[in-house]
Amino acid sequence: MALDKAIDRYKHNQGFALSSYAFLTILGELKRHLRTHGWAVRPPRDLQELSLRVDMASARLTVQLDRAPTVPELADASGVSEQRVLEALQARAARGAVSLHAPANGHDDETVLQDTLGISDDGYARAEMRVLLDGLMNDVSPRAREILRLRFSQDLTQAEIGALIGVGEMQISRIVRKTIAQLRHIADAARMPADPPRPTTSRTLLATSVS
Repeated sequence: MALDKAIDRYKHNQGFALSSYAFLTILGELKRHLRTHGWAVRPPRDLQELSLRVDMASARLTVQLDRAPTVPELADASGVSEQRVLEALQARAARGAVSLHAPANGHDDETVLQDTLGISDDGYARAEMRVLLDGLMNDVSPRAREILRLRFSQDLTQAEIGALIGVGEMQISRIVRKTIAQLRHIADAARMPADPPRPTTSRTLLATSVS
């Protein structure tokens, strides 16, 4: 494509050969292409050019000083502020993307980066269950609701709840079992999922719903 452009733009009366003009045109087009499309994430053009300038200054100073240059030294060599140098260094990381199949740092040799990304999120399922329980709790008596709140939200024992309510521990146990059975029955009647989550999740969801 650059050669086509050179041929279209070349004028034989300019005093130099087509090969020389084509060489400069092709070189310019390649640089423009790499500057525009050679970044995984494209920062502004001025930041791209500054990043290249800082890189050249860094390579030159590394040879001269026999060590990695500091930010102030890069700023002096590049003719920009230290803040701009930091921006250029940060933008340099956008040139290439790390493969998801690359080895993950701090893990065994068989672990790749994609194995460390993402987590198992049960938030949506828990949100649906909270909405379900909130609707079901409308059919529970205030007394039973308070007992469930003390049991699953305040994490009180049945004996402690009985002392607060003024009834025996066995009666509290019967109320809890009866209320949960009632919630199951209401859920079945409404053709909703009736099986509550297993112990830990059940406690958490009930605690959220009754509080």
